[in-house]
Amino acid sequence: MWAGDRLFACAALLVMCLFAASGCSTSEPVSTAPEHPEKLSEFGLFTGNGSTQDAAEGVVPYDLNSPLFTDYTDKFRFVKLPAGTTAEYRADDVFEFPVGTIIAKTFAYPVDARDPAKGRRLLETRILKHEPDGWVGIPYIWNDEQTDAVRDVAGDVLPVSWIDEHGAERKNDYIIPNANQCKGCHKQGDDMQPLGPKARHLNKDYTYHDGPDSTVTENQLAHWKRVGALKDSPEPAEAPRLAVWNDPHTGTLDERARAWLEINCAHCHNPIGPARNSGLNLLASQVNPREFGIYKTPVAAGRGSGGHEFDIVPGHPEESIFIFRLLSTDAGIMMPELGKRLVHTEGVELIREWIAAMPEETRPTR
Repeated sequence: MWAGDRLFACAALLVMCLFAASGCSTSEPVSTAPEHPEKLSEFGLFTGNGSTQDAAEGVVPYDLNSPLFTDYTDKFRFVKLPAGTTAEYRADDVFEFPVGTIIAKTFAYPVDARDPAKGRRLLETRILKHEPDGWVGIPYIWNDEQTDAVRDVAGDVLPVSWIDEHGAERKNDYIIPNANQCKGCHKQGDDMQPLGPKARHLNKDYTYHDGPDSTVTENQLAHWKRVGALKDSPEPAEAPRLAVWNDPHTGTLDERARAWLEINCAHCHNPIGPARNSGLNLLASQVNPREFGIYKTPVAAGRGSGGHEFDIVPGHPEESIFIFRLLSTDAGIMMPELGKRLVHTEGVELIREWIAAMPEETRPTR
């Protein structure tokens, strides 16, 4: 790794804590609560040592229609409810989980994306635990032997390499956030909240292990209800469903672009998110064009505007602040602000196509 690259990665890790819009605060002490296990294996989430990311008995794996992009990592998601408890369905918001719930997300790179049999390198597992005083985030970093992950509230920068689906070698300095940086995405209003377990994200099929050598495919909402993990949920056909950003069969160009923006940006850009002061609301349910960016001027983008005037200029992606910031990896410009060293080329192309397809409107005067 070039020394300059390592310096940039460390600087980026520091700068992420300095953005007020992210909800981070360098004045807050990093949590070292002794009740949090030192090793990930103590949560009992996986079979074996966890290297295969197979769920243990009573742990429900899940996936999202349009998952968050994090530097091309693979992700494995799990929820573990306390024995005898059930989450409560919410049509438009995150489900209501009982105290004691553990939500886990593991990040990994494949050795070779063309051949899953070659395995993967597990990087980190982020735990959200619902404690009596609210949700807390606990980061765990996987050891080199891939036999367990150790609690590390300080974060880290890991040099990684892998072969992508086109056969090209890729390299990245992967940033593991510290415990306080969890608030940069998960703090909604005054409280930490999970982000993914919502009906519109979970309303899709998932293939579950059904014994040592068999699998079964079932809609996730139906599965959660059947195994007693969710109550009061409607039939999947009656529940909301977000489009899959890269599957034209699941929605229009507008629906897929709005889905990508929601999962990648709306955890901050919503009425109670860390970036609510921006006035930008990127939830897919927002119908006011000005509020999701069309001819909206930034509140305080600074050099993040790139000299452009509006977040979105219909028909002109090259003039839109959205594209400028999504294409950047400069810590003072890029969006999203956290956990990004690589540009999601395919996602940006989708947003570019979406803006280019918008009918041009009369440009407002200031």
